[in-house]
Formats: sequence, C-alpha cells, structure tokens
Amino acid sequence: MRLFLKFIGYLFGISVVLGLIAAAGLWIYLNDITKDLPDYTALKDYEPPVMTRVHAADGHLMYEFARERRLFIPIQAIPDRVKQAFLSAEDKNFYDHIGIDPWGIGRAVITNVRNSGSGRRLVGASTITQQVAKNFLLTGEQKYERKIKEALLALRIEQAFTKDEILELYLNEIYLGVGAYGVGAASLILFDKSVHELELQEIAYLAAVPKGPSNYHPYRYRDRAIERRNWVIDRMVENGYVSVQEGIEAKAKPLDVKLRPTGNLVRASEYFSEAVRRQLAAQYGEEKLYEDGLSVRTSLNPDMQLKARKALRDGLVDFDHKRGKWRGPIGNIEIASSDWGAALDKVQTLNDVPEWTSAVVLSVSNQKAVVGLRPERLANRKLSTERVRADLNLSDMKWARVNGRAPRNVQEVLNPGDVVYVQRMPSGKYVLRQVPEVSGALVAMDPHTGRVLALVGGFSYAESQFNRATQAWRQPGSVFKPFVYAAALDNGYTPSSVVLDAPVEIEQGPGQDPWKPQNYGGKFYGPSTLRTGIELSRNVMTVRLAQDMGMDLVSEYARSFGIDDNMMPVLSMSLGAGETTVMRMTAAYSMMANGGRRVQPTLIDRIQNRYGETIYQNDQLVCTNCSEEYWDNQAEPELIDTREQVLDPMTAYQITSMMEGVVQRGTATGVKAVGRPVAGKTGTTNDERDAWFVGFTPELTVGVFVGYDTPRKMGRGATGGQVAAPIFTAFMKDALQDAPPLEFRVPNGLRLVSINRRTGLRASAGAPGTILESFKPGTSPPDSYSVIGFQDEIGIRQDLSPEAGRAVMSGTGGLY
Repeated sequence: MRLFLKFIGYLFGISVVLGLIAAAGLWIYLNDITKDLPDYTALKDYEPPVMTRVHAADGHLMYEFARERRLFIPIQAIPDRVKQAFLSAEDKNFYDHIGIDPWGIGRAVITNVRNSGSGRRLVGASTITQQVAKNFLLTGEQKYERKIKEALLALRIEQAFTKDEILELYLNEIYLGVGAYGVGAASLILFDKSVHELELQEIAYLAAVPKGPSNYHPYRYRDRAIERRNWVIDRMVENGYVSVQEGIEAKAKPLDVKLRPTGNLVRASEYFSEAVRRQLAAQYGEEKLYEDGLSVRTSLNPDMQLKARKALRDGLVDFDHKRGKWRGPIGNIEIASSDWGAALDKVQTLNDVPEWTSAVVLSVSNQKAVVGLRPERLANRKLSTERVRADLNLSDMKWARVNGRAPRNVQEVLNPGDVVYVQRMPSGKYVLRQVPEVSGALVAMDPHTGRVLALVGGFSYAESQFNRATQAWRQPGSVFKPFVYAAALDNGYTPSSVVLDAPVEIEQGPGQDPWKPQNYGGKFYGPSTLRTGIELSRNVMTVRLAQDMGMDLVSEYARSFGIDDNMMPVLSMSLGAGETTVMRMTAAYSMMANGGRRVQPTLIDRIQNRYGETIYQNDQLVCTNCSEEYWDNQAEPELIDTREQVLDPMTAYQITSMMEGVVQRGTATGVKAVGRPVAGKTGTTNDERDAWFVGFTPELTVGVFVGYDTPRKMGRGATGGQVAAPIFTAFMKDALQDAPPLEFRVPNGLRLVSINRRTGLRASAGAPGTILESFKPGTSPPDSYSVIGFQDEIGIRQDLSPEAGRAVMSGTGGLY
C-alpha cells in the first residue's frame, strides 16, 4: 500500500511538473503572440468607410460614391428586431459571455480534428466579439494561431467596450453581399427600404447572409437563401423574439429582393454627377470622397434636367437626319437559330438612351424590315423568354441616305442579322435610329445665383464621358460680340451710336497678308447702329468698334466676365476667335441678365460631413444678424450682397434690350416661339464648325453648343440660328411652360426714347421704323451723325459694294 501511495505521489509530482512546464510553455507562447496583437483601443476612434451620397436639389438621391457601400447607423437607431435576428443567427449568448464561447470552441475543435486531412474548411465558433476582432484587426486566414489571437482580442475588447458598442461595430461593418456593408446599406440595396421599414422575413434574410454572402445570393442560390432565412426565423421563435404565428407567416412569404441599381439614380444626370465627383475629388481628395460619408446637396433640378437632355438629343438627331448619312448597323449576329434574343442581349448598347432599344433585322423586303426587339431583363436579372417583333417602314427611313441620296428600298439600308437602334413612337410604330456623329452641350443656370439647374455634356454619357459643357474649349463666334458692345456702352457709346459697315483691312504684321473680315453672306451695309450690329451679327461693324475702343479694353472685359482669362488683344478675338466653354459663356450671360453682378457657376449647394455638420455652404450673401437665438422685436436681418458689380446695371439692361432685338428682328427670330421676353445671341464660327445660342429670360439663362468633337465643317447654313437656337427654344418652352412670363426690369434713371431703328436719330413716337431705345443719364440720341470708321474709308471707296458705297457717300437721308 505504501508503495502504491508512493507511486501515486510520484505520478502526481510528475504531472505537476509537466503541468507547470506546459503552463510555462503556454505562457511563453501566449506572451509571444500578444506582442504582435493589434491595438484594440483604436476601435474607440474607428470611423468606418462610409459612402458619399449626392442628392438633387429636391432631395432625390442621385449617386453614391464609395469603395464600400456603407451607411453608419448608431446602435440606438437600429431596430431591436434587427439586433435580435443577428443575435439568433450568430451569437444568441452575446449579452452573457465574456467574449468567447468555451463550449462552442470545444465543439469546433472536435469537428476540426475529425476533418483533419480531409481538405475541408476549418469550422469555428466565433462570437460576435470575435468576429469584430477578426473583421477590424486581423486577417481572414484559417489558422489556429489567428483563432487564438482572435480569442485574446475578444477578451480584451469585452473589457474595454460595452456590449452595445461591440454590436454597433459589428452591425455596421459586416459584409452582407451584393456590395453592401452594414445593415443600413444592405436594407437599401437589397430591399430599397430604410432599416426601420424592413419586415420580419427581410430582417431574417439579412441575418442569414453573414455566414456566406455568396452562398446565399438572392438570385443565384434562391432556394438555399430561403432555407437559411427560414432557419433564422426559427431561431428567433426559439429564442422568444417573435411568436410562432409570426414565424409561420414570415416563412411563407417569398424572398422579394429589389436590388437598387448602381450608378445614376436620377435619370439623365450622368454628366452632372461626374462633374460633381470631379469637383469633390479636387476639393477634398479621393479618400475623403469615397470613404468619409459626405452628404452633398446639388443644384440639379431633375425635371429640368430631363427636359434639357431631351431638347439636346432631339436637336442632334434632327441635325443628323437632315445632314447626315446612314453609317451602318451597330453590330451583326447570327439569326439562323430560332432564339436570337440571347445573342442580341450580348451586343453592347447605350444604356442611358431609354427611349431607344436595340433590335435585330430578321427579314427585309422593298418596303419594310421585320426586326426582333431586345428581350427585357426580369426582376431576377434573367432574360425574358418573350420575343417581340416589329416592322420598320421605308417611309420612315428616308433620312438614312446612302451614297448621298434617300434609299429607294429597305435592302439598301438593312440586311438580315444587322443590329440597329429603334425607337417606339407615341403612335406605337417603331422607327430606325442611329447615334449622331455631331455632338453638343446645354447648360441651364439661375442667372441670379449661378446655380446650375441642368447640364448635358453630350448625346450619351455611355458613349462618351467627355463633358462638352465643361471640358470642351471651343470658339464662341458671335456669342462673344455682346461683350464687345457692353464694353462700348460702358465707355461712352450708346445703342444708337453708328458704326460703318464697309470693307476694312487689318494689318497683321510683317510677312502676313492683311486680314479682311467679312460679314456672313459677304455683303456690307453701310452705316448702322450698334443695335443693328448686334441684331444682325455684323462682323465688320464689331471689328471697327473694337478697333475704335482698343482691344485691351475688350480683353479685360473677357477676363472680368470669366470667358477667357488670357485673351490676346488682337482684333480677330472680337469676333469670338478665342476659346471658352459652354459653362463659362452661360455664366457670363447670366451676369448681363442679373444686372451686372458677378456669379460663379456652381453645382453644389451644401456639403455635410458624416456627423451632419455643414462644411460647405454656397451662399454669396452675408447676414451678420442671422444667428440670433431669440426674437425680441428686433428688425429683420439684412442680407448683404457682396458680389462684385462687373457691369453697370444700366449697361446690362441696354445690352439685354439689344439682344431682345436679336430674337424679335435679328438672327434668331425662331426663338420668338418661346412666347415670353427672351434675350440672346447666335454664334457661328468659320466654315460652320461651331454653332451656338446663348440666351436668357429674367429667371433662366441657357447656353447651347453644337459641333463635332474634332472640329470640322457642319455644312453651309449650319448656323447658331438654325442649329443651336431651335434646341434652346424647345428647352425653354418645355422648362418654363408653367411659369408666368416676366419682363426685363428697367433700372431706375434709365430713359426710354423713341428713335429711328435704322439711323439712331430721335424720332416721333409711333412713326414707322421707330423703337424705344434706352439711354443713360447724360446721354441722348445724336442730333447729327458721327460714323465710327467713316474717316478711315477715304481712298478705298472703290472697294465698297454698290450698296455700301451709296450709303457712305450720299444715300441715307442726308446723314452726312
């Protein structure tokens, strides 16, 4: 017995020694591991990457910029049922354990030992706290060492954070498939609902996903996803979070997922959204843009934006039909098999032209083609099995010229297997379409604030991301002329001042031929008033006026209005030979429309950070007493306009009135169809390479440009009045159809005097050919003629046209 006891004591001693050695080894091992553990206290200051959300002026979500699509929601704002679903699915003892689940770990160890050598993935028993440690501080590698680190970190996290803080980190960080991180973003992306609007079966699906986001994809593995969702519902019933009846009803409902589309969420806003993205990236940097959760309110008017895109697209298509040619199909597919839908679906098309769809030509005859329309995508993203056919008639494709003439039969245009664009008309019939070669831009702006209400940078953003409204530097042509005339009116000239419209030669320096500016059409018209020069866009008059003032002054006005920061002071620039953008020119016209106040074109009204604090506000007015906490019968605060006065308000009205004449009697009479007071100016560059119209009403300024991306001739007659002005007119009629007409306001002190429109001399009110002209204090219609440029013409009269010669020498009623 004694020997047995000694043996037992011996074994006990050995066990104690071995235990101490094992404990020492474990201590050394754990101590070595803990040296490399991440600093878990950094979670206190953790700010997860949150997506920046861009909204239109009316609050509609336009775009989300993010590397990880996440919305951070404080734990207090997360519904209890959402918390309960995740606890039931992932860690039902979360509020009771110390960060690890010993029983669960034991079960996982036994399972992994059994599966060793089988190649199966290691299983774990991670608590929510351990998942936080893994997701925030460790990698996802499946190794025992990582699991040990995870457990140690979980124990430490539990000591440093409350349970709610840990759960908040988890619910906002967890990946829930389809690009969604956190329950806030997932509820929007998967169900198009806020997290507070989710129903039980939807909540259960979210809680089902973390175990394997790709394994429970709502479309690819729908049955598996429903099975896992129902399992979560059962666990919620088992844990007493929902009643048995609620669980039965929830499990009976379908998995009704409505994936929110990525990209632009406000129709037609692609160019605007990209311009905002560029501005935010330049102002705050890419990291802040994609991770800091900015809330951006833009100036975009969604309704006006749709109308702007429609007006520009219709105008470009109309130009292409009148001057273009058929350039062939967008692709070809085999139609031998009966199911052409799948092949047609693979042909890449423009996804931002919803009015059009692609179609494959199935058969052709002399008078029509039978086409198969692209099948629709169902809610589950699968291709519809329905195949729809339509007819294209020859009578509707006469515009598709081949070899310079209209087609005489459909076979000249289409062949079986061709993939083309078609559009369904209001009548129900389909017509052939093609993407225009010519492009353009349209900008609509509030003239009083510079807020850009609509911006279209081309026919299709999917075809070309180049923004012709902000990035294309083009010659403005005659739309620059009003600034030459504004400079003159600001410096002693009046609208009735007379300039000679006759040939002139401008020396350009040694070795260069003299420049001989020409009017459009090649004619000269003799002495004419400044008003006539604007209304009929007389080039020679503008050059003489700029020569009389000096181009240094004109260049300064171009810089002051933001048209061209460094315009060369040469006379050709007075005709718009420099370069500018549609955005700049629209802003410059806005300064004339608002009475001469400087405006900066802006796309963004306000920016807030992730905490709701305003970090940028687009407000050009100063209010020193707008922050009073209480009202004690004090006077209303006064708003102070600090913007620079770049143009005399009287001058602004004079040039506005002269540009009203462009619409009433000049080169843009088609704009009268707008049906309200409109001022504006056409612009056409040499060889009709650029066509412009920029104009305004008292409440809206719009700039339109049309031209090829690589400048080339658009064809004789492709002027601003014929190409750009109709786009302006269509947009203005649509955009302002519900707004009452407004008159341009006449500044105090400005006198309206009846003058003869042709001579500029005072005339009796109501006499034929008279108009009311505006004159500043101290100025009046001239009593005798002083013709700018006439004194330079002595000796070159033989170069005058007969009409101009007679006008200069004798024939305008004894003016000289």
